[in-house]
Amino acid sequence: MKSNVLFIDQSGQLGGAELSLLDIAKRWQGDRKVFLFEDGDFRHRLEDAQVPVHVLADVGNLFSARRDSGVLQLMQVVPSMYAMVRNLGTQARDFDVLYANSQKAFVIGAIVAAVTRKRCVWHLRDMLTADHFSPLLRGVATLLANRIAAVVIANSQATADAFVSAGGKRSKVRVVHNGFDLSTFARTDSGGSNELRRALACGEAPLVGVFSRLASWKGQHVVLDALRDLPGVHVVFVGAALFGEEKYEEYLRQRVGELKLTDRVHFLGFRSDVPELLRAIDIAIHASTSPEPFGRVVVEAMLAGKPVIASAAGGVRELIDDGVTGVLVPPGDAAALRGAIKRLIDDRPLADRLADSAAIHARQNFSVDEMLTRISNVVNDVR
Repeated sequence: MKSNVLFIDQSGQLGGAELSLLDIAKRWQGDRKVFLFEDGDFRHRLEDAQVPVHVLADVGNLFSARRDSGVLQLMQVVPSMYAMVRNLGTQARDFDVLYANSQKAFVIGAIVAAVTRKRCVWHLRDMLTADHFSPLLRGVATLLANRIAAVVIANSQATADAFVSAGGKRSKVRVVHNGFDLSTFARTDSGGSNELRRALACGEAPLVGVFSRLASWKGQHVVLDALRDLPGVHVVFVGAALFGEEKYEEYLRQRVGELKLTDRVHFLGFRSDVPELLRAIDIAIHASTSPEPFGRVVVEAMLAGKPVIASAAGGVRELIDDGVTGVLVPPGDAAALRGAIKRLIDDRPLADRLADSAAIHARQNFSVDEMLTRISNVVNDVR
């Protein structure tokens, strides 16, 4: 018997966590609804997929609680949390399981689960480390997980280990890597690739791509530092500043001018045609300076048949076999990144071998069907 699930997410924006939830929700075999704390493009994508959505009308000052918040900041959002708990409690009546897709969603969902005696699942997609969360928030999250969550689904072993290091019970954790619709990344003709290159006026020049939101820890500045000594190489930054990170985007644009890279650095913003853009580039770069929980774009590039250079930290180390399915470099090391880019540009047969091996590995291990089967088994088994 399939559980009826109320999925909960704090964001109306389309980040990696939301794209993964979209894949799960639209294929879920059972009654389901998605409860969002805010409106945005995510709602439209869910509705296009015929997934019922409820958007909270007013979150008050809940989003003023940030990852580095302390006691005083959290106390200020208690009234907003109370109103949200009541609203979510009403929505939860017709469902067996509350499935939280983010940390804030889990905190609210856990409280509602305790009150309504519903089963609660936390899909953990963040590294619960000091780099990203205050001691208080790590403590609150692990306390609620240990006492209330029926199970914690971690998107990588690295995420699971960070949860345990923060105080979480390992017995609560099940690791399920993200899955992808393989057909989306099937190779097609090069028409779209040629169109992008014409739009960028880069001709046949080497083109590398960074696909992530614009955020300091995503390492776009490291890519700029690597690029300045790679004459003729162009880069596309695909992604926007989503969560109050506009100042970082301003810094990047200023840095491009300082390094005299204006003609070779292209900011494309948020794009829904990522598979087509991946086909246009020569090398995909993952440059995060802090451990990545999973590394969605790494697998997407592998599926698209592109060689990947990635930071050797976090969940990414579970995705790439260095020198076999990609190249790993130390996080934040612009010189190492520069050397890896030059090596793959100069040695096309090596780049092709890495890309081919990566595509085979990704198709065998990261399908959306496999992910959904494993998640369904976990959710339907919780008591």
